[in-house]
Amino acid sequence: MDYKKTNAPTSTVTRNMADFVKETGNVYESVAIIGKRSNQIATEMKEELLKKLNEFSSTTDNLEEQFENHEQIEISRFYERLPKPTLIAAQEFLDGKVYFRDPSKEANDDED
Repeated sequence: MDYKKTNAPTSTVTRNMADFVKETGNVYESVAIIGKRSNQIATEMKEELLKKLNEFSSTTDNLEEQFENHEQIEISRFYERLPKPTLIAAQEFLDGKVYFRDPSKEANDDED
């Protein structure tokens, strides 16, 4: 996913709890879903960041010579300015972009 184009806020926002209950009927279930999606986003962002940083890494292992790599610094700053994974996940959930299912509810529906 392209996190650069997300409309999630970059700072903390007060949310209406009733908005989180609409999809699941339970605010705690909604928070659990957002937490799991947040972990997925954080993992994807970390892998993407490490991949980009490794492109500019030097292969020398000399401890005496420390070089500042401006490309790595700019990439790191860019990722620091992005919204946090929790904010992105919450916005995705409220926009209806998160797919989730509850296997226990599906099993109960099959028995009826």
